[in-house]
Amino acid sequence: MRWLTATLLLMAFAGPAWSQFPVPAATAPDGATLFQRQCAACHVAVAAGGVRQGPNLWGVVGRKAGTRSEFKYSGGYAASAIVWTEAALDSYLTNPQAMIPGSVMVYRQANAEIRQKIIAWLKDQH
Repeated sequence: MRWLTATLLLMAFAGPAWSQFPVPAATAPDGATLFQRQCAACHVAVAAGGVRQGPNLWGVVGRKAGTRSEFKYSGGYAASAIVWTEAALDSYLTNPQAMIPGSVMVYRQANAEIRQKIIAWLKDQH
């Protein structure tokens, strides 16, 4: 019974003490962090980088799809006339297979805000 009384007293006095320290609002991750968390397992985005399971995305914005010489693309990429604009990347990241049939990219991002942050970060990598 003593422990219950002590616990109740502690709870009664601890509540007001905790309320004196406001918790800062969480911030949404930036594009670099999102790329690291969601893309870096398969892609790099560095000037002198190699490839992973996917091609190097350094300078991807403005580049024609399927043109990195060090990566072997599936046929749909090389045969496409796609230039990776921000709008094209947005559509692609929403559903790669719908844009390029036969694409082996399994990542899809339904959240437009996340797509835009990743694309904005990629745009700066050139």
